Amino acid sequence: MLLASLDTSAVTLDWAMSNLLSHPHILERARDELDAQIGQQKLVDKSDLSKLPYLQNIISETLRLYPSALLLVPHYSSQDSTIGGYDMPRDTILLVNAWSIHRDPKLWDDPESFKPERFKKGKVEVYKLMPFGAGRRACPGISLAQRVMRLTLESLIQCFDWERVSEKQVDMIGVQHRNEDGCREAILR
Repeated sequence: MLLASLDTSAVTLDWAMSNLLSHPHILERARDELDAQIGQQKLVDKSDLSKLPYLQNIISETLRLYPSALLLVPHYSSQDSTIGGYDMPRDTILLVNAWSIHRDPKLWDDPESFKPERFKKGKVEVYKLMPFGAGRRACPGISLAQRVMRLTLESLIQCFDWERVSEKQVDMIGVQHRNEDGCREAILR
């Protein structure tokens, strides 16, 4: 489980950086927040997390657009139920499509756009953004993953000057990662 969390966190950071490179004004705002709250004299650490809400918004928005698990853990209906007007007989396997919920225009304004500002209030309805699942079956590593992703992204922004090598948008389609067996995986359309 720990290895799985490292890969999903790494992929989320890939998506976050690609979005920041495609939206330099957002990257600049994140850097400004780091400079104002932390400065250049010390590296960001876990005690600084509460001072950097915009960087948390970037992680939340990245997880909204690119959840690590498109479908959440399957559930079984323990009794005959009706959900959203649909009859679910007892023992039906129910899958929650996080990707679809995170891009639903009924729930999100301009859902296909990368807008960290949508999280500026700090609180999000738990069943609206659920990249780690929700309730008692949510990912047990949610706190660790959030902390690791934030500290890594903040360190990458603080320690390096990031810029695109061309004006062409950063395209993550085709980017390859290795799975737990060491085999290459690619993001395909």
